[in-house]
Amino acid sequence: MEDPSAKVLRVCHALVGGGRDAAAATLRSELPFTTSEPLRRGYTVAHTLRVFVRDGFIDRYSGKRLVFPGVLRLLSFLFPQEIPYHPHWRAGLPHPIYWSLQPTLNHLVPLGRGGRDELDNQVTTSMMQNALKGQWTLEELGWKLQPAGSIADWDGLMGWFCEYVGESREGLSKAPIAAWYRAAVNART
Repeated sequence: MEDPSAKVLRVCHALVGGGRDAAAATLRSELPFTTSEPLRRGYTVAHTLRVFVRDGFIDRYSGKRLVFPGVLRLLSFLFPQEIPYHPHWRAGLPHPIYWSLQPTLNHLVPLGRGGRDELDNQVTTSMMQNALKGQWTLEELGWKLQPAGSIADWDGLMGWFCEYVGESREGLSKAPIAAWYRAAVNART
């Protein structure tokens, strides 16, 4: 991959040697930019879990194991002082374990860069890796897509969560925990 600064250098040379029109043409060819309408993404818990299960609760960017979201939410419900949660991820409020172990969806090719909002462009990653990746491509970051895991080898503690909540009924009064429980039970059947 060419050093992007070389492209900016060519734009600067075009500006000096040919004026603004030449620089604009160089920009359009060297550093094309297209805008896209922001998409409202509202994934269901079932859709999100389908990706997590497909990827075996493995962070596809780092290769690290992640934990089923219901487990972390249950622990925050049972131990709010020890593992605080914040619904809007306000800095310093949720426990750092959410950033490193909470799985989330990320688009391999960012939507703002022409990626599709489809399963084959969605991968499991941690909140931290998601924030680091931002709108960059894997090539731009020098990252490699890690292989998916096997749900038979690591289920993110989803099985434990289903058994514990199913027997104790703890947390089912909280909508997020109940939603993850329903999705997990359905995914396991």
